[in-house]
Amino acid sequence: MQMHSGKGDGGEEDLAPDGATSEEPKGTEEGVSPAGEEESDAEAEEAAAAAAEEAAEAKRGPGPGEDLTDEEIQRQIAALLFASSAPIPEMRLRSLLQRPRLPRIKDALTKLGTTLEDAGLPLQVRSLRGGWTLMTSPDSAQVVSRLTKGSGIERISGAALETLSIVAYRQPVTKADVEAVRGVQAGPILRSLVDRGLIRVTGRADVPGNPLEYGTTSEFLDRFGLGSLEELPRDAELARD
Repeated sequence: MQMHSGKGDGGEEDLAPDGATSEEPKGTEEGVSPAGEEESDAEAEEAAAAAAEEAAEAKRGPGPGEDLTDEEIQRQIAALLFASSAPIPEMRLRSLLQRPRLPRIKDALTKLGTTLEDAGLPLQVRSLRGGWTLMTSPDSAQVVSRLTKGSGIERISGAALETLSIVAYRQPVTKADVEAVRGVQAGPILRSLVDRGLIRVTGRADVPGNPLEYGTTSEFLDRFGLGSLEELPRDAELARD
């Protein structure tokens, strides 16, 4: 997996390597504070509220936006994606365009991507974190990276990337699960990944001791340019590469 971009904090910094000996906070399990579980609950509640809003929107019939031409829908979607700092779900696009039929939204997204490609522009329409966004094309990565040169780009160590991959493919996983695969202590790296917002506490395992379970976050999908976990490379793709 290749990290697309990172949020720096004043300088380049590797995530905790193997053998890190930072002290575990007292009164917490595996170095993750109870706040991590509270954030997990809050994120779940936010996702449930968004799903309920989308379900309600889906039940509403066509509105004034149905009178828009296909070209107008495509142009307005392009403007919304360009102006938004976060991916926009299809139902939200439908609402913003005053409820044209959803198939017209989907068709406009496809045609917009084709239009950008045919024009030779270094832009793509991408599905990301359950929504749609405009992104620069991979062949522009070198020049775009100059924007963040010297601004504290976050690096991720090989050990942290291995741990992140285990969590991504096997989630939900416990600290013991990760250590069983890697054969080394995983606590410091898991804590670093939580601090960076790439993984989160998803609950507790139904085993003796009820250890914390970890899963990836929407920030993880964003950093790696994934629309969902289903887009993670599979065995056949990795073998082909």
